[in-house]
Amino acid sequence: MNSLEKKSFYSFLALYLGSSLFFVALSGYWYFYAQKNSLENTTYYKLQHLADSISSLVINAHMTSSALILPKTEKGYDYLLVPTKEHKVYEKNYFEKDGFKVLVSSAPQEHLAIEYVVVKTDEYHKKLKALKEKVFITLTFVFAVIVIISWILSRLFMKPIHQKVTEIESFIQDISHELNTPITALGMSTKRAMQKKVYDEKILRNISISTKQLYSIYQSLAYLNFSEAKQEYKLVSLKPILVASIEYYSELSHAKNIKIEADMQDATLISVDARVELLFSNLISNAIKYSMPDTTIKIKLKNNFFSIEDEGIGMEKEKLDEIFELYKRGSNIAGGFGVGLNIVKQICDEFKIEILVSSEPGIGSRFELTW
Repeated sequence: MNSLEKKSFYSFLALYLGSSLFFVALSGYWYFYAQKNSLENTTYYKLQHLADSISSLVINAHMTSSALILPKTEKGYDYLLVPTKEHKVYEKNYFEKDGFKVLVSSAPQEHLAIEYVVVKTDEYHKKLKALKEKVFITLTFVFAVIVIISWILSRLFMKPIHQKVTEIESFIQDISHELNTPITALGMSTKRAMQKKVYDEKILRNISISTKQLYSIYQSLAYLNFSEAKQEYKLVSLKPILVASIEYYSELSHAKNIKIEADMQDATLISVDARVELLFSNLISNAIKYSMPDTTIKIKLKNNFFSIEDEGIGMEKEKLDEIFELYKRGSNIAGGFGVGLNIVKQICDEFKIEILVSSEPGIGSRFELTW
């Protein structure tokens, strides 16, 4: 990942983890205090029950004139009988002292000269400590799982962005290379013409080819910009546009000694002139680009049908499914930046044109359009 991707990745990760930590901590806080209140109530009612039980034994022993037999308490609980002669006064009947929860009950009502039953326990703080440890361990485990999930989600989130950035970087490199060739040719041809002070046919042809290459790149980029206002569809005559497109690329085909055989009949399509021109332009330039020198390109046009066949490098069958994707190229042998066939597919989809591709490595490729 580059620096911008890393910044986006860690920003997303930090935001996800920060919000997750907040909600986990909030949930842990609510759970802890709910359990603490429950423990508080349980402890109180358990002490109250123990005090009432002992008070009942005291009252019963007094009323029946029998011996008082005090019960054994469970671990962590203890009690004390306070006689009336001590005249002890408690400000509260339930309080905490020295780590113990203490409950004072006056239920004996001075039977057997006992004024209070005082019960206490340290189990509350032991259980509260255990609860804190449990909540802390649980929250730590949950947050650790969230960290792992957030890392995976962040990677998944960045994957398409990284792919798109890689495609754009590759696109910029390719288009820089594509622009460099005609611009260099233009510069050299212009320099030679100025030095010779004679504008011979070869120099002018190089300037013309380079200019057309630049214009083709411009047309493709302008189409991909999606800023063009939608034009009204009309019935377009295709033959004149195809003738003009073949003528437009004649210098480029002659430079590679490629022969173009065209069998053209009158044909129409409900579309837009500029779109049809761009469609033919990309298919013809693509055929020339991937054809070997001294080969033939065959073009056929008739009603509801168009085909273009070259004797170029061809493609493997497994690559045919992806050649219409943006920035994808069938081969790196020739130049290009992977937008021509994507534009062809977009135009075909726009005007309901079915496109069929067949190709074989070393033999060539054939594009058929029907509508």
